[in-house]
Amino acid sequence: MSTLPPDTPVLVGVGQAAERIDAPGYEALSGVGLAVKAARAALADTGVDASIVADVIDTVGGIRQFEISSPGAQAPLGRSDNYPRSVAGQIGAEPRRAILEVAGGQGPQHLLTELAGEIAAGRSEAALLFGSEAISTVRHHARAEEKPDFTEAVGGQLEDRGLGLKGVSSRHRAQHGMVDAPSTYAVLENARRARLGQSRSEYSASMGRLFEPFTRVAAKNPYAAAPVERSAEELVTVTERNRMIADPYPRFVVSRDQVNQGAAALVTSVATAERLGIPQEKWVFLHGHADAFEREIMERPDLGVSPSAVRAASAALEMAGIYAEDVACFDLYSCFPIAVSNVVEGLGLAHDDPRGFTVTGGLPFFGGAGNNYAMHAIAETVQRLRDDAGTFGFVGANGGSLSKYSVGVYSTTPVAWRSGRSAALQRELDAVPSVPVVEQADGPATIESFTVRHGKDSRAGIVIGRLDATGERFVAMGVDGDHAFLDLLATEQPVGQPVFVRSTGPGNRVSVSKERLEEILPIRPTAFRDDYESVLVRRDGHLLEITINRPEKRNSLTPPANDELDEVFDAYFADPDLWVAIITGAGERAFSTGNDLSYSASGKPRYMPKNGFGGLTHRADLPKPVIAAVNGFAMGGGFEIALACHLVVADEAAQFALTEVKVGLVAGAGGAVRLPRAIAPKLANELILTGRRMGADEAHRVGLVNRVAPAGGALPAARELAAEILESSPTSVRTSIALMAETSGISDVVDAVNRRSAAVDDLLMSEDSIEGITAFAQKRAPQWKNR
Repeated sequence: MSTLPPDTPVLVGVGQAAERIDAPGYEALSGVGLAVKAARAALADTGVDASIVADVIDTVGGIRQFEISSPGAQAPLGRSDNYPRSVAGQIGAEPRRAILEVAGGQGPQHLLTELAGEIAAGRSEAALLFGSEAISTVRHHARAEEKPDFTEAVGGQLEDRGLGLKGVSSRHRAQHGMVDAPSTYAVLENARRARLGQSRSEYSASMGRLFEPFTRVAAKNPYAAAPVERSAEELVTVTERNRMIADPYPRFVVSRDQVNQGAAALVTSVATAERLGIPQEKWVFLHGHADAFEREIMERPDLGVSPSAVRAASAALEMAGIYAEDVACFDLYSCFPIAVSNVVEGLGLAHDDPRGFTVTGGLPFFGGAGNNYAMHAIAETVQRLRDDAGTFGFVGANGGSLSKYSVGVYSTTPVAWRSGRSAALQRELDAVPSVPVVEQADGPATIESFTVRHGKDSRAGIVIGRLDATGERFVAMGVDGDHAFLDLLATEQPVGQPVFVRSTGPGNRVSVSKERLEEILPIRPTAFRDDYESVLVRRDGHLLEITINRPEKRNSLTPPANDELDEVFDAYFADPDLWVAIITGAGERAFSTGNDLSYSASGKPRYMPKNGFGGLTHRADLPKPVIAAVNGFAMGGGFEIALACHLVVADEAAQFALTEVKVGLVAGAGGAVRLPRAIAPKLANELILTGRRMGADEAHRVGLVNRVAPAGGALPAARELAAEILESSPTSVRTSIALMAETSGISDVVDAVNRRSAAVDDLLMSEDSIEGITAFAQKRAPQWKNR
């Protein structure tokens, strides 16, 4: 000890707390209360007066609770506005720095490593880390008439690091059912089974054998949420109580999140520990550590493995100067079986290694204490190492979907602090080529992995596959009621089976064949309906008028309304007798105020048709003129519709704005792209970044609006503009639109002018071209044929 630098970090105290609703002495503690109880236990564990220890704590790090770990999460009983400082205040600490870590089960080990480094660098003297979950209590009391109030307003400095979900979650995967952890991990698990070539029964039995020893540890752990010993067969046999969650997972092998648990760890410098008089038999050192991040699921070369976790584990062992065989106890994060087996296989360990792979009992049995599980693993490991001095303990902490992995190798044997090589390790991992991914998938394909998500009265099939033509990877869901597809996923080995996929507005949909998909999800005919729910359609000769008919909602659009507009524009562009279209909004108040945010907040499915907002903003080709008749507000997506049109007529009361930044969104339906190309970039920047409204006159002055009409006169003025276009050759109009589109990306004017255009060649051979020249020579009005 005497040779250690005084700034060497050392773990000197750990503590845990837990309570079960059905157990004697239940206190209904809040998350803060559980963390306080664990923190006090950690201070007492040092063997020194807790108040003396609390006085030297200069940093507290809180692990983010589930209720503040995802967008839109709720805290039904209220919560603290500064979780770390709420806990610190109740144990008598006044730290200068408070941290709220990002979401993810890697958090406790990652934060401990970071703060140990801060101590080694002389920037900290003592750091207390803690986390807790009171999920069971919150669920128990949420609907009660009389319920506890966990709200705390403590204020003060807080380094809130945010959710940390970049690269972990994906809007596109969530749209296809991979939004919950069991479904996502099940897809990874089935990919692993396919790689190993195991049957369903073989693989199921292996999951049971892997987790059976975990239940024995949990049964003896006083802090466990489910202290019940179960056999391997019991764990994987599907029953009414052990129902299937997501193939291949029955409930017993899935992380148990309904817990009331807290854990804490205290790290100080050696000098501080000596000054406080903390006995050396309490000291535990971090010999090795590493952090690594896996690429997004869809880009991983092998869905059934996480190289980052294995590389982090190997790097930490190498730093500690030991091999896996030298470790006395392991705790491998065990939210699902693959999280354990991935590291076990990567380190070359046997699945029945007598040392076992948990010191707590694992997440399905000890409890998936939110993002804080690994803090319990650290606390248990420290106690074991103190009882068996000189041995090594390994803690592997996983976050996301095998996305983040943090490792700590611990021992009572003194060791000076060493910086890790996580940055170099990450560069090596990032250098591996990723798999090409496509969001909109169409055509014959092959299943690469799958799951079936089981509800109380429903099943939903999810696949990740590869397009046969390109090898691109995609994610897709089955169609409700497609039993043929579900039957395929229930076969012995769906991986490798042929399927057919089609992209739709709500997402990619897949079935056993093209014929079956067309049968259960018929292709929409390109034609006008007799009536629509949210749209009015009027034909007047060669003119089509489209009215967004939701005046009570300021003509804001829902996904079904967008679908209707998409259908209408498909029919317009396909109809040779329609030459010009006008789109407007019902009433005088609004053209469209964009996305219906009330609908979005209702929890109903949110999606956009393939052709974008209003059926226009994402179209690669608008071959015939579309005029926006803007009456009143054109906000957000409404402005984006107008920007996508060829021409805009506005009444003098019209207001244009991209208001997305005001509600935490972005003008992603073309506004942020089209506006800077339509007007001066600096003005576009101002409008996009502030959400400022622009009146009709200003919009006309800067070139966004072609004509300004009196109030209420946008539609008549648009009809006049349409009439002028209709006087011209529809073939020439279409060719002009095509020529402008073809050359828009060519920066050199001469190159653009000299570009050969097939559309122009076709025009010169058209009947309308001949008719136009002939009519001019004969001094008569031309009779256009649109051909």
